[in-house]
Amino acid sequence: MNGLNLLKRGITAFAFSGLLAAGAWAQTATPTTPPSDVVQDNNDIQQDKGDIRKDTRDIRQDRGDVRSDTKDMVGDRKDLATDKAEYRKDMNKYGPNSTQAQTDKNDMKNDMKDMHSDKKDLVADKKDLYHDRKDRRKDHRDLHKDRTDRRHDYHK
Repeated sequence: MNGLNLLKRGITAFAFSGLLAAGAWAQTATPTTPPSDVVQDNNDIQQDKGDIRKDTRDIRQDRGDVRSDTKDMVGDRKDLATDKAEYRKDMNKYGPNSTQAQTDKNDMKNDMKDMHSDKKDLVADKKDLYHDRKDRRKDHRDLHKDRTDRRHDYHK
């Protein structure tokens, strides 16, 4: 090896060690943990995402309840119509005070009670559905707000 090559290697080694030292200094100079505001925003975002998933699950369940209550109402109306036709037939055949007519009349009363209770269930389920949609909308708004807060906190 001649002296020029030895000098080049020495300068290269010195420059490389300087770069390594500068990189190590840069890593220790910048904080590795995010600010506490960012951590709190991340926690809020995770909470909002969980709330949105729960609200979506509740909405699906409420929609199923509304569908089943509507089917119950249709079934009760059919039962009532059948009982009315049977009542008229028995009333014409046996008379209004016969046991068959009275039984049909009681069946009609029970069908009306079922219809009223199913109607109340339907109204309550629609109300639940409305509230769950409103909650999910609010959680989406909060999620957006937390994401913008986190972005703002990162770039302070």
